[in-house]
Amino acid sequence: MSDRLGPPGVLELDELVAEGVSPWLDGLSRGHLASGCLTRLVAHTGVRGATSDPAALAAAVETEDAYREQLAGLASDDICAADAVRAVSAYDVRWACDELRPVYRATRGLDGMVSMDLDPSLACDVESAVAEAERALRAVSRPNAMVKLPATAEGIAAIRECIGEGIPVHVTAVFSVSRYRQALEAYVEGIQRALAGGRRLSTLSSVVSLPVGLLDAEVDARLEELGTPDALALRGEAAVARARHFYQIHDDWFGDTQWRALAAAGGHPQRLMWTATTVTDPSSSPTRYVERLVTWGTISTMTLPTLDAAARRLALCGDTLMGHHRAAHEVWSRLERLGINGDEIARKLEAESMKRLAAAWSDLYAAVDAGRHTAHRTQSTRRRGCTGNSTEKPLSTC
Repeated sequence: MSDRLGPPGVLELDELVAEGVSPWLDGLSRGHLASGCLTRLVAHTGVRGATSDPAALAAAVETEDAYREQLAGLASDDICAADAVRAVSAYDVRWACDELRPVYRATRGLDGMVSMDLDPSLACDVESAVAEAERALRAVSRPNAMVKLPATAEGIAAIRECIGEGIPVHVTAVFSVSRYRQALEAYVEGIQRALAGGRRLSTLSSVVSLPVGLLDAEVDARLEELGTPDALALRGEAAVARARHFYQIHDDWFGDTQWRALAAAGGHPQRLMWTATTVTDPSSSPTRYVERLVTWGTISTMTLPTLDAAARRLALCGDTLMGHHRAAHEVWSRLERLGINGDEIARKLEAESMKRLAAAWSDLYAAVDAGRHTAHRTQSTRRRGCTGNSTEKPLSTC
């Protein structure tokens, strides 16, 4: 982000926050922390949370000097790759949690959270997912950390179990109405279990994310392939319409009698989060999603370039989601008449998201292991007092 952060005490996204939208940083790295970037974003821009990303972390481990010291320490320890990756991720998340602790306290746990990724292969087994979530949060050891779990068919059960165990969860990769309803059901059932187990609901939170940019990109590609005036007129409308669907369901769900009883016991509604908000079309405003997805109690994640654009200029027009559900249903009815099936698209995007996540984790393991190996070789060379090629073998994985 640029150095244009405004004078102390002026929040450049205060208009967005006033509309009830919490801006979060998307894609945390140690560079953001060591440079003081996150500190400035929180103090002068109004950022109220952060999410980690394994692809961004892998790239940072490969390129940022800030990781070298920790990787050198991990190289000297006899630990496996999974433990090393967890340690690297937990270090960043812990630091970010400390930076956001004032927000967490000021909002009584509503904001100031940092979400961290778990290896997606664990989501297929509930027991393994819960165990890794507990290990990850113990490694961070901060009350304002949460774990990410995908809303796949297998992941829904893990989400329910984690919430029941008092583990805050960021539910990811939700593209369809049916999957969103499942995520809500898992959250409420988890809250009920947590309450029955004597856990404090006031410290338990959850968010569920709709990757708006990914949904629009898939639908728009199909509309452009059709090429008719009716099809082209719907470009850029699918994700906003889906968000409006979600918000209507959210509003109904957390306004019913069952939830009011849980709210009286301290339960927080599961919040909607808009992710993948980066606009790649140069002819569109870089803040298009930030401006079009505005309603109370939601979260908009932004990469640094999008945050910079939003801090420079936002053209807000009040609440864009509440009361717009009929228009949203009309958009998707028109898409269906053109042969664009929302459920089929959701399945495709979910599968692609999981494939990308698995690849990102593979890259992260490789980056951390390569960094440890380099540090181990350097240490061995120094101990031997020579500069020749090392014959050390790569550090093993679990």
